[in-house]
Amino acid sequence: MLTMKTWLFIALGAVTLYYLVMWGSAIRRRQSSDPAAPSPLQAAIGFIANFFDTLGIGSFATTTAMFRAWKQVRDEVIPGTLNVGHTLPTITQAFIYIAIVEVDMTTLIALIAAAVLGMWLGAGVVSKLPRRVIQIGMGIALLVAAGLTLMTILNKQAGGGEALGLTGAMLAVGIIGNFTLGSLMSLGIGLYGPCLIMISLLGMNPKAAFPIMMGSCAFLMPTGSTQFIRKGSYNLRAALGLALGGIPAVLIAAYLVKEMNLYYVRWLVVIVVVYTALSLLRSAMAERSEA
Repeated sequence: MLTMKTWLFIALGAVTLYYLVMWGSAIRRRQSSDPAAPSPLQAAIGFIANFFDTLGIGSFATTTAMFRAWKQVRDEVIPGTLNVGHTLPTITQAFIYIAIVEVDMTTLIALIAAAVLGMWLGAGVVSKLPRRVIQIGMGIALLVAAGLTLMTILNKQAGGGEALGLTGAMLAVGIIGNFTLGSLMSLGIGLYGPCLIMISLLGMNPKAAFPIMMGSCAFLMPTGSTQFIRKGSYNLRAALGLALGGIPAVLIAAYLVKEMNLYYVRWLVVIVVVYTALSLLRSAMAERSEA
């Protein structure tokens, strides 16, 4: 008899296969007008972002900072590029952490479903927004991400408990919270940091957050990415670079490095992300003045 975890793996495999077929078809259609080979820099960005993502730093804020610092992607297509490019590395993370970390399966599946629904609704809106609105949204989202990272550095988030699942009112709060976090991912704010804090505040063991946040992203990112792909609202070369550089980074971080002191890395992330957020907001103000 198949367990709930086995069915979850089967579902994740089906989602992965669907995503590969859809994105592969889109790549073939765009090859004539948009050469698909990513640059070494774009693959390096994917490697760096996903290496630290696997260790709990998060990839969206760091990738956005690197994209803007090296002028790789136009602002209005950054959200789509993040979601499309980081999907396959995130799915790899999910397979690993769901397999090795214990968590209540009812809680895991309920929170994943909520995040997927949030992303589906959010991506349909964000993919149609004008450049200036996206700049403002990403700027605010990055400031929030920097604040959450700072909370981690200063150890201000709740310490969590020992529970591996949620029930009753706490489960309802978790579902609403993950729905909100899923919708925010469509704007480029990562789910990992907020989800880790939410899980801790709800009294769960913080380690249980890893399969929840990685499983949520593994299901919701293909869901949202299909909308960005259909509308062409992403940079193909950069997204391929994130995927090709990201998958080996996940395997190295999960199986070889496993754990490292990220104190100074987090401080660097806060500084860079705040700078990137302010530059996005400044660009949005400049476009308003020109208009």
